[in-house]
Amino acid sequence: MLKGKHRRPSKAVRAVTLAGVAGAAVAVPLMTAGSANAASVATWDKVAQCESGGNWSINTGNGYYGGLQFSNSSWAAAGGTKYAPRADLATKDQQIATAEKLLAMQGPGAWGCAGAGGLTAGGPAAQVNTGGSGQAQQQAPQQEAPKQQAAPQQEAPKQQAAPKPQTTQPQAAPKPAAGHGNYTVKSGDTLGKIAKAHGENWKTVYENNKSTVGGNPDLIFPGQKLEV
Repeated sequence: MLKGKHRRPSKAVRAVTLAGVAGAAVAVPLMTAGSANAASVATWDKVAQCESGGNWSINTGNGYYGGLQFSNSSWAAAGGTKYAPRADLATKDQQIATAEKLLAMQGPGAWGCAGAGGLTAGGPAAQVNTGGSGQAQQQAPQQEAPKQQAAPQQEAPKQQAAPKPQTTQPQAAPKPAAGHGNYTVKSGDTLGKIAKAHGENWKTVYENNKSTVGGNPDLIFPGQKLEV
């Protein structure tokens, strides 16, 4: 069970009773003029480490609250209710500021862990900031995780159209020579038929019309004029 219950004043001091704060009776030491009753933040940290394991928002349900294990009567008598209804609902600095007042009222004997923390009755006031709103002030602000930038999308390469096959235009057949002979070739004629009809040898007819017929004696065209 945690120590330091703020139940009694130090035996080394004379005490009077202060009543009327939340119905609680608190022993107040009779201080000499000019004496200081405070401790550094480091000293209060050591006391809290012994009292509550350094947990300034602890509430175990045993009737003692916060890092320095205030009872509700001690918290109210030292003015802590101006910060929060219970010590565990106040900030660390607010608890230390209230503990400074309780130290002035009851001395180090109010905490069972005073010896372990090196807490004494005299010292400079702790440098604390009592502003804020309790437990919400003690929580470290959560930093928003940086947004991950989306990787730039690479544009898919455009598919090149396949080249169109080149079509070869058929070359027009050379126009046959017309000739200047006395016989006009008809459809179905051959040099052999023409030569036989005129009593000639086809070779002779071919030789006489070679400039008109060309290099193939089997190829003559209707309308050509041959010399027979």
